[in-house]
Amino acid sequence: MRDGGNLAITALEQRLPGARCWYGPCRYTSARINTRGKFEQRYGRFEAHIELPRGQGLWPAFWILGSNFGAVRWPICVEIDIMEHLGREPRTVHGTIHGPDYSGGAGIGKPYTPADFADQFHVFALEWEPGALRWYVDGVHYQTRTPADLPEDARWVFDQPFFMILNLAVGGGWGSTRFPQRMLVDYVRVYERVDSR
Repeated sequence: MRDGGNLAITALEQRLPGARCWYGPCRYTSARINTRGKFEQRYGRFEAHIELPRGQGLWPAFWILGSNFGAVRWPICVEIDIMEHLGREPRTVHGTIHGPDYSGGAGIGKPYTPADFADQFHVFALEWEPGALRWYVDGVHYQTRTPADLPEDARWVFDQPFFMILNLAVGGGWGSTRFPQRMLVDYVRVYERVDSR
C-alpha cells in the first residue's frame, strides 16, 4: 500500500476466516517486504528513511539476513538488525547482530535513545566492511561491532551476501494501541563499498 508516495506497511485489527495463530484465532494482520531472490549484497551502506508507528505491541524493523537462509536455519544464516523498535519503548531503537553462538536474547548490540522515534521520519543506516559494522541514526554514529566483540571461540560470520527485510510485527500486550498502525518508508538505498586500492 502507498501513502502520499511512501510505502505503508500497515497493521490492522482484523480476523481472517480460517486463519489460526499458535495462540488461537488470529486477531491482527500486518506485512513484511523483502528482497530475497531479487537483490542481495555483501558490504556497503544500507539505509532507509522510515516513520515508525506508536503503540504497545508493535515491532517495526529494518534488517538484513544471510542469503543462504533456506539452505541453513537461523541463526546459522546470520542476521543484522539495522533498526528494531519496540512500541513500548518510543524513545529507543536497537541495532543487533545474531550469529551461531550469539543469537536471540544473546544477540550483540546496543540501544540508541536520543528522542521519541514515533510519528516522524528518521534515517537508519548500517555501514558494513570486512571486520566492522557501524550503525547510524540521522547521521549520528552510535555503535561499532568487530570480531573483538564476540564471545570467546565465536566466529565472525558477516562476510556473505545478505538480502533486506522491512516489516511491522504485532504481538505482546496491547495496552491502548489503536489500529490501523503504519510504518511509512520514504526510501531504501544501498551503496556498494568501493575499495581504495
